[in-house]
Amino acid sequence: MNIWIFNHHALTPDMGGGTRHYDFAKELIKRGHKVTIVASGFHYSKYKEMKSYGDKEYLLENRDGIDFIWIKTPAYIGNGIGRVRNMLSYTFKVLKIIPKLNLSKPDIIIGSSVHLFAVLAAYKLSCRYKTPFVMEVRDLWPQTLIDMGISKWHPFILLLGWIERYLYKKADKIISNLPYAYDHIGQFVEKEKCIWISNGVDLSNIKYTPKKRNDKFIISYTGAIGVANNLQIFLDAAKKLQDKKDIYFRIVGDGVQKEKLKNFVKENSLQNVSIENSVSKSEVSKILENSDVLFLSLVNAPLYRFGISLNKLFDYMASGRVIIFAGNSKNNPIKEANAGYSIVTDDVKQLEKTILEIYDLTNEERVSIGKKIRSYCEENYSIEILTDTLEKVLKEEVKKFNA
Repeated sequence: MNIWIFNHHALTPDMGGGTRHYDFAKELIKRGHKVTIVASGFHYSKYKEMKSYGDKEYLLENRDGIDFIWIKTPAYIGNGIGRVRNMLSYTFKVLKIIPKLNLSKPDIIIGSSVHLFAVLAAYKLSCRYKTPFVMEVRDLWPQTLIDMGISKWHPFILLLGWIERYLYKKADKIISNLPYAYDHIGQFVEKEKCIWISNGVDLSNIKYTPKKRNDKFIISYTGAIGVANNLQIFLDAAKKLQDKKDIYFRIVGDGVQKEKLKNFVKENSLQNVSIENSVSKSEVSKILENSDVLFLSLVNAPLYRFGISLNKLFDYMASGRVIIFAGNSKNNPIKEANAGYSIVTDDVKQLEKTILEIYDLTNEERVSIGKKIRSYCEENYSIEILTDTLEKVLKEEVKKFNA
């Protein structure tokens, strides 16, 4: 199959962030398929341009056999009008540029959210090229925005709601990485149209190695540093445990809350914490390898009623380290693995107690927990296993469309 994927925010491993479509594409290419990913080089969380376009509006690049088409979009910071302008720029440029490139006709087109304008562009191109159209929902817009406090009667929300319903009806198949997305999507189309394909991990990038002994008991967080990541609880626990000189807390990443957290560390003179800049995917695996415990927290928010599919959680699981997950999501891969530790959101006392409980385990006991987590990840969240499902869905849709 010749597969086109439209994901405004698709990334390669060196750019820092989720690599869902890069990983799927690499595996599909191994199986004899051709994959083109159309994305923008402007990074959605670093707020910086990652590509050099010269005087062109797009850039063609082949990475590991994947054909990338990078679309130049305007810079922005935060979630205001600048971000909307960036979204619309991607959408209009895709519709203008792609037909002019004389590309081989696709067999199927996937349009992936977060934002729906990118998915709409993918649908329009599927009509132009007369191919089946698969809608991928990685974030339930506009419901997520409503859950974050924006009025459901806001004109922008009403527009997104109309586009959402339109695309659900037009899609030949709807994929979501959220396990309970069908609870929402099923209000508008039959639930059978939906299929869950989780995020996962390329296990070849994160090898399991037993933790080497060192002088520090290291608890790490890697990834975005935003409001949703709820990292204040991590620093509150570090403050309570600062007398334990060998327990050390690491935060590695970037985001809007980073300066606030740095200020907290400075104001409280915390010597047991480091807040570091984001690193490439290969460097992340080294951080995981050198950690005793990996931490992940989410705010207490209604949007998690549809479940979670967090890239960093699967990276954590692949590393075979003890994980502490603080959240209230409908699904919980740590509980499902029957390994690691799940606690409620925002309970610093419980987090402190859990850290000390893990600290008091023998190294053999921690290794046993980590191996169990790694094994569960191999059986359920490896890219190979997830691609089996994706490939089957795409083949079925192509066959039905051409019947």
